[in-house]
Amino acid sequence: MKAITLSGSGSGVKLIEINKPSPGPDQFLVKVRTCGLNRSDLLETQGQDFGHTSGEAKILGSEYAGEIVEIGSNVKDFSLGQYVICRGGSGWAEYALSHPSRAIVFNPEKLSWEQACCIQGNLQTMHDAIVTNGNFTKGQSIFIQGASSAVGLIGLQIAKSLGASLVLGSSTNDNRRNKLKDYGADHAIDTSKDDWLENVLNLTEGKGVDVLIDMLSGDYVNKNMEATKIHGYLINIGRLAGINTDFNCDLHAKRRLHYIGTTGRTRSQEEHVEVTRKCSNDLGKFVDNGEIRHVIDKVFKLEEANDALEMMNENKHFGKLILKIS
Repeated sequence: MKAITLSGSGSGVKLIEINKPSPGPDQFLVKVRTCGLNRSDLLETQGQDFGHTSGEAKILGSEYAGEIVEIGSNVKDFSLGQYVICRGGSGWAEYALSHPSRAIVFNPEKLSWEQACCIQGNLQTMHDAIVTNGNFTKGQSIFIQGASSAVGLIGLQIAKSLGASLVLGSSTNDNRRNKLKDYGADHAIDTSKDDWLENVLNLTEGKGVDVLIDMLSGDYVNKNMEATKIHGYLINIGRLAGINTDFNCDLHAKRRLHYIGTTGRTRSQEEHVEVTRKCSNDLGKFVDNGEIRHVIDKVFKLEEANDALEMMNENKHFGKLILKIS
């Protein structure tokens, strides 16, 4: 089968032929139709390890959709021919192995293949950040730092669907920032300006937001703490502006914040199951009725994976980039 693996040269990926995997007793084999690009895939090509491994080679891709074509002897709740949305590694290939705990059945007549392959990943990421860790409740205010990313746009929609009283989103790109209100932002913040913190405080009567979802980190951390109300929740889910920074411990203490980092990389199988269950219970109806949808920027062929990664690296996209297998 065809698959996308790391090039071995320190950057980029390559298309190879590799043996089709066989499912174990607790797995099933999926014939992949579409898969999404994530920042973790790009970071893999730049030397970071996100654990996307399978068989003979390191195959990228943590989210995909397709049809079940082989099934393990212990799998009870899935059957051959079902269409599934899957989370986990090794999705950038013609076939991929999945575990029942990381998959849900869907209807392609109600959700396109392009939407299906990526909706659950970002939906679960943002639900876990906003609701589970951010303790968000209806009527609270929320600020999505880095809102023009694919996961950020989903975050805006989740906040609006769950009844936020005030939804703020940030982008330093004028064109993208002007689009944020189309996806749920009440106000769009330009964090490249020195007065962005002042703007957030003015919009929240000087208190700061109840929940701040931080996809930037780096040198934004201390101002993010000031932009979050006392006893508020600051949830770190990304590090687009840097992994390390000077952290003001005294400011953290004064704000008495719940500062929480979250990632799927260190979750157990049982934790993944619970994340999926909570997300589906709270947000499934909004996906079913079309209230929450991904913004799809561009669809690439599998062999164009390097072009897709280059577009992501240059930050030229607005929304999601997709690889189409078949």
